[in-house]
Amino acid sequence: MRRFRSVLTVVGVALALIGLLWIGQGLGYIAWPRSSFMIDQAIWANYGAAVAALGLLLVLVARRIR
Repeated sequence: MRRFRSVLTVVGVALALIGLLWIGQGLGYIAWPRSSFMIDQAIWANYGAAVAALGLLLVLVARRIR
């Protein structure tokens, strides 16, 4: 069970960070890479918010596993 908790935590943190990147790109704050189709596209900020929320939910679930 300990390994499962660790995996959930790592996946959750990774999803949260990816979500934050997508939010930044979708809102135009992060212009990396320059040729990204996601820059200044608000829909990607929405997708990023959903992915970040899912990641945080996974981290919370992992913390509650004994």
